[in-house]
Amino acid sequence: MGIHESAGRLTSGFDNTNATTSAFVRGVTSLLKDIEYRRCESGEDMEDIYRLRYSSYLAAGMIGPNDSRMIRDDLDESPNSYRFGVYFEGNLVSTLRLHYISADFPDAPSVRVFKDALMPRLDAGETFIDPSRFAADAQWASTLRVLPYITLRLAMVARHYFNPSAILTAIKEEHAGFYKRIFESETVVEARTYPGLKMPVILYQSRCPEPLASVEARYPFFRSSPVERRLLFERSQQARLSLTVLPTAKYSRIAA
Repeated sequence: MGIHESAGRLTSGFDNTNATTSAFVRGVTSLLKDIEYRRCESGEDMEDIYRLRYSSYLAAGMIGPNDSRMIRDDLDESPNSYRFGVYFEGNLVSTLRLHYISADFPDAPSVRVFKDALMPRLDAGETFIDPSRFAADAQWASTLRVLPYITLRLAMVARHYFNPSAILTAIKEEHAGFYKRIFESETVVEARTYPGLKMPVILYQSRCPEPLASVEARYPFFRSSPVERRLLFERSQQARLSLTVLPTAKYSRIAA
């Protein structure tokens, strides 16, 4: 769920039916006890995220070197943007950006590329979650092989808070298998060029609430409590402060 080659590279090892076994679910759920999600708004947290994007994109061959050794864009500062760092035992291991898209706030990565397909739906009252800028630390990713699930869980939490029509996914074709299998994604628009990337991306979507309700039934670590949802996405007068939130999937029986 996001325009980034590393997402597909990391998830490729999990595109199989064994990922639905109870042992796998128990393993991911157990690992969440050592995970923290941090909604980053300013300062050093954001600089750490920008540097992680740069190192991940550079390693994936998506960009060339730059003097700042950071990757950021104007969409990071849009009012409908939420930027997260994922921390394991205090270490920044991955990052994801989410946009909540509506007719009032339509600017987002997928809309810029697939505007002709998405704007009529927004004008008709649909809303979307648009994940992008998925990046992971290469060393940690080799150890935490379930990191894509833990990171993309943020989009599943967002879908309960915002109640969108669908979660969007803009990815390379060869990475679509994971999203189709895990998130039951369907094709919306065929491949197009995305500014700043060396490869075209295809727009997929996972409709809400179905089939994502069945996704949570298979993978209960995607579930969340109302408190976690509010802490991650509610904006307040302290919106410029970074906020750390612990996952609540282990309380899934009361969090659905």
